[in-house]
Amino acid sequence: MECEHSCIIKIKMQNKQIQQYNGYAVHPSAHRLPDGSFSSNLLLERTDNARTEGRYQFYSLDYFTSEEKALQHSRRWARNWVDTRG
Repeated sequence: MECEHSCIIKIKMQNKQIQQYNGYAVHPSAHRLPDGSFSSNLLLERTDNARTEGRYQFYSLDYFTSEEKALQHSRRWARNWVDTRG
């Protein structure tokens, strides 16, 4: 039962991470690596385009000692990418 509760919280937390920025849905994510560090990842989706051409995935943008730092990096990286290419 404890696992079910923590899984629900993680899902809710991930949903809060989704933001809108200049026509894109920004989905930052992080995953823990075997050495305990976190990989910063990102999914960008154009909000005005349902096709896959408007979907961009980036993995291992950088590595961090905490999940929150990895997520912050993904969000900053997304804003920069959209501002320079979007």
